[in-house]
Amino acid sequence: MATREAFLAKVRQAQPAARPRPDVPLFSAVGGDLRARFTSALQTMGGTCVEAAAASDVAGLIRERFGATATIASATAEVRGTRPLSADTEPSSLQDVDVGVVRARFGVAETGSVWFSEREYVVNALGYIVQHLVVLLDPSQLVDGLQDVYRRDDFRDARYAALVTGPSATADIEGVLIRGAQGVRSLTVVWLAAE
Repeated sequence: MATREAFLAKVRQAQPAARPRPDVPLFSAVGGDLRARFTSALQTMGGTCVEAAAASDVAGLIRERFGATATIASATAEVRGTRPLSADTEPSSLQDVDVGVVRARFGVAETGSVWFSEREYVVNALGYIVQHLVVLLDPSQLVDGLQDVYRRDDFRDARYAALVTGPSATADIEGVLIRGAQGVRSLTVVWLAAE
């Protein structure tokens, strides 16, 4: 057996036994309108919410916000991109994409976060390497708080999950806030019911 295979076999054998996840207490909900709370929390983090009546309106919103010549990679069939995207797409090939479009599985009102797994992004780099991220979110798919995320089947079934709250930002150099320092420069949530 080659050294690599022997090493990997030892790693697989050394995995700890599966343990049940701990119970997370369910605290009282804050209450109020989930959509309003989500919007407020997202805006606090530098994100934007807009409304779309239909998926066909999203292309117009993108042109209006990012220009008619923006390169678009879409991970959802609802919005057509100008750059093909599939599981075989080389992640580094997205480095010159202006706008990434993805549908969030759900949103969290408490934090203004949207939830993605490997299924939503198609290519993980889509959420981090493009300049601007446009997220389609069904308003009926909002949960109250982070404690509710833990109880969802899609959370338990995903290989990994990412909660994204606003564009990338840092303020560690002289306390100056810089957006897009390590990731997307803007995050726009489009309220759009799932088809």
